[in-house]
Amino acid sequence: MLQLAVVLPTYKERANIAPMVARLDAALTGLAWEAIFVDDNSPDGTSDEIRRIAQADPRIRVIERIGRRGLASAAIEGMCATAAPIVAVMDADQQHDPELLPRMYAVVSTDECDVAYASRFAEGASTEAWGRPDRVKASGMANSIARRVTGVDLSDPMSGYFMLPAKILRADAHRLSGVGFKILLDILATVDAPLRIKEFPLNFTARTEGESKLDRTVVLEFLIGLYDKWLGRIIPTRFALFGTVGALGVAVQFAGLWAMLHLLLGERFIYGHWSSNTAFNVANTVAAIFAMTFNFVLNNEFTYADKRLRGFGPLLRGWLKFALTCSLGLLTNVGSAAALKAMGFHAVVAVLVGIVLGSVWNFALSSRFVWGKY
Repeated sequence: MLQLAVVLPTYKERANIAPMVARLDAALTGLAWEAIFVDDNSPDGTSDEIRRIAQADPRIRVIERIGRRGLASAAIEGMCATAAPIVAVMDADQQHDPELLPRMYAVVSTDECDVAYASRFAEGASTEAWGRPDRVKASGMANSIARRVTGVDLSDPMSGYFMLPAKILRADAHRLSGVGFKILLDILATVDAPLRIKEFPLNFTARTEGESKLDRTVVLEFLIGLYDKWLGRIIPTRFALFGTVGALGVAVQFAGLWAMLHLLLGERFIYGHWSSNTAFNVANTVAAIFAMTFNFVLNNEFTYADKRLRGFGPLLRGWLKFALTCSLGLLTNVGSAAALKAMGFHAVVAVLVGIVLGSVWNFALSSRFVWGKY
């Protein structure tokens, strides 16, 4: 009878799969286990490598996700896809030591605790082999922020290596954010009942194959996750992100408008008063298009990171669809601003009203037709 499922989210980890399976096999002797790799359509053939191994080892499974990305959501899908009564989540890059799994299973399966997790900062743990003191410091700061915001008081709430009964996860799976957030912290901040937690010191090592997936978006995704747990039920996270990008676009549009008016009117440009409505309309149209392009780029990178468009062709088609779906918003934006300016309203007021009126249309259709399914 199946006792334990180990869920391993992957992205571009082809070279690590076989060594990781071998280490799991050695560590879990005597247990009926399966490993579920949840791969976000890695371009290096990670899913094919897992399927190759699975041909000879039925304990190995793969969930290949198309059009979806994210470590937290991958972990949730994997934990919900097994019949095992106990589930563990760990990285596939070999930085997490599988030798801890039997000890963690022993305390969870005997109901000694509800959650067992591996901490990089517990007494007896070590990050020396990691060889990245900068990352250690950054992780410590992230843990401190997470403890303050969520109230989860652990030495390493950002740990990605843990184990718990599957029924605990499934009971609240629908309430988990699954966005830019370490899944353990997401679970602990979501489950209402107090959970008994046991900590295991982890010797965190450097990855042996491949490259780290830590990039410029990690800090933002961490903050997004905290926001989702803190205020996400009041203002939906994706809408808040879209609005934040839009607010930055406001600054870009004003900057573009100022630059264009300098170009069109030269020395006749005076802040707060433009002598030519035509020059204003042309300048504001160009500035709005520039701001729209700026918004498309940032929304693609952050707001819709799980549906991110990659490659020249998809990006160009995405920009064209974004421009098309925002065309009515752009007309509303520019048209209302022009009308208000002609009526004698201050230019700043005219532009702001145009931006607000166009924003709702932009969000609704962008979510549907640019980064969603037609």
